[in-house]
Amino acid sequence: MPYPRRLLNDNETITLDIHPHWWYFAGPVSILLTLVVLAGIVLSKLDGGAETAFSYLFFIAILISVAHLVVTFTKWATTNFVVTSHRIIFREGVLSRRGTEITLEKVNNLAFHQSLIERLLGAGDLLIESGGETGQETFTDIRSPEQVQKIIQGALQQYLEQSRTGRMAPSINNHVNAADEIAKLADLRDRGVLSDTEFENQKRRILGD
Repeated sequence: MPYPRRLLNDNETITLDIHPHWWYFAGPVSILLTLVVLAGIVLSKLDGGAETAFSYLFFIAILISVAHLVVTFTKWATTNFVVTSHRIIFREGVLSRRGTEITLEKVNNLAFHQSLIERLLGAGDLLIESGGETGQETFTDIRSPEQVQKIIQGALQQYLEQSRTGRMAPSINNHVNAADEIAKLADLRDRGVLSDTEFENQKRRILGD
């Protein structure tokens, strides 16, 4: 299920929209396969009433495991990691929804981590450090986390370039006041993206001078 386009801001475009890596299913699938194999081994050594009793037990256990797998698949299908021209968005949940949003301008640092197995499978964790209240967010089971990191860096560079040249996205400007926008420009200046002259020019533009 793709991220709903109706939830995007004006002039906001999606750069990346992915579900978790298939490694997300490792636990439920392992449990189901283990139960099937165990049932085959145990039932082959039993007969009579014991075989019947264990058959019922394994049937119930396997049924519960299949239900768990179905629930996991539903959660996987409704979990989205999205990179847009303005934000990084994470949404998950079926009946109840949970979401995290980080505006690109607040991204301070990006890092990824992969264990040996995850590296072989192409999965991993993505760590995003931001200037928001959350500080640092860790997103697990990300497909090709190194490539996702590069995509975010590219989106960030494009956003900063738009900020530097004064072509701030309307969907962002419509939700901040002049003081907030000047503070953001000051942060860009402090980070070396804007020169002092560019900062003053943009400040005058915002204030309408």
